Amino acid sequence: MKRVKNIIIAFGIAIGSVSCVPKLALSEPEVDLPETFKYTATADTASVANLEWKQFFSDPMLQTLIEKGIKNNYDLQIALKQVASSQEKLKQAKYLQYPDVGFGVTAQISKPSKNSMNGQSLNLFLGKSYVEDYNAAFNLSWEADIWGKIKNQQEVSKMQYLQTYEATKAIQTQVVAAIAQGYYNLLMLDKQLQIANSNLELSTNTLSLTEKLWKSGDTTSLGVQQATAQKQSTELLITQLEQNISIQENALSILVGENPGKISRTIEMSETSLPQDISAGLPAAMVSRRPDVRQQELVLLESNSVVGVAQANMYPSLKITANGGVNSFKIDNWFQIPASLFGSVLGGLTQPIFQKRQLKTDLNVAKIQREKNVLAFRQSVLNAVGEVSDALVSNESLKVQEQKATEQVATLKNGIKSAEMLYKGGMANYLEVITAQGNSLQAELNLASVKRQRLSSIVDLYRALGGGWK
Repeated sequence: MKRVKNIIIAFGIAIGSVSCVPKLALSEPEVDLPETFKYTATADTASVANLEWKQFFSDPMLQTLIEKGIKNNYDLQIALKQVASSQEKLKQAKYLQYPDVGFGVTAQISKPSKNSMNGQSLNLFLGKSYVEDYNAAFNLSWEADIWGKIKNQQEVSKMQYLQTYEATKAIQTQVVAAIAQGYYNLLMLDKQLQIANSNLELSTNTLSLTEKLWKSGDTTSLGVQQATAQKQSTELLITQLEQNISIQENALSILVGENPGKISRTIEMSETSLPQDISAGLPAAMVSRRPDVRQQELVLLESNSVVGVAQANMYPSLKITANGGVNSFKIDNWFQIPASLFGSVLGGLTQPIFQKRQLKTDLNVAKIQREKNVLAFRQSVLNAVGEVSDALVSNESLKVQEQKATEQVATLKNGIKSAEMLYKGGMANYLEVITAQGNSLQAELNLASVKRQRLSSIVDLYRALGGGWK
């Protein structure tokens, strides 16, 4: 024990002699964030993204779809498996600071040449032509974490685990938003189908009236043909809308992890309810809330630790190895204690001198990768601010568009009534009626589309601000 103590003291002095080597200074990157988001009237610190998705989406049918998506979506399940895998690696990294311990048992029989010195010596001293050796021993190897290499390796594993966790949250925000977008698109198609069916009824009535007028000689056959074409166009539109509805239902089913099928909905687009007075909060809070930005920040922190590992590889390393057990050249006294006991301790201090520039290259590459990750982090922040700004301006613009489209629909519906009255009274021709009906149809379809875009812009803003993973 005294000799082992002397070895440890000697290596302690050696470590102290090189401990003055400076460590690499690491600093967090600065990002240029605006004080407030563009297109916001006030700098409200609260944000709609702080709402849980169940609070943000109040429609029970949509909530059911989102719950299914979070539970069954395969992208999310794959991400969760990645989290579990990284968690196992993180558990293993916690043991890096402990020594490696192994146990081995060997049995060896050697028979040298009878004409060799070893062969003649064996026959002379042991009276046999072979020698046996039986060994059972524990082996221990431990590296002292002088420069923080092991600690940095543990940090790398920790950052990688946290990245998978943030990646899972980012995927959930995308899944929640995609389900909501698909659901609102389905409601829009339902509304457009309802509009088309109503217009088909108008077209049928117009065609019937035109045929009566043609039979009475008050219009030409061209009027009947135009009215028929108008009706056929509406029937074609209905078929296309029914096709789009089925495709959207299939897409939503797959998104929630189910086989393609019907999607239940009990409300119309006009009955949907989303927060209207949306507060975006402050950019700094958004950056800390968005999982994808947080993930990129963790990539940067990981690269910091990789730089630390690369630098530590250039410094001296202290390794202590030990082994001990029982050894004998006869099997019958192999485990005689204490006669068969043996042990050894070895300490080594190694300083890399010439490694074909490998260590310096590794360090420089690690530093460059960290600089790249700084730029990537800043870019992710810039993209996040841009997405929020885009969603804000879209939401404000679509408010105005929805109002104007509503007014246009009201005007054109009145135009249909006027055209029909004038047509029946012989003061307007069939083209004016057909044109009025066609314009009204397109205006109503456009209004449904604008309403859907408005709902989508609110969902986009919720996601862009970092909402949806709670």
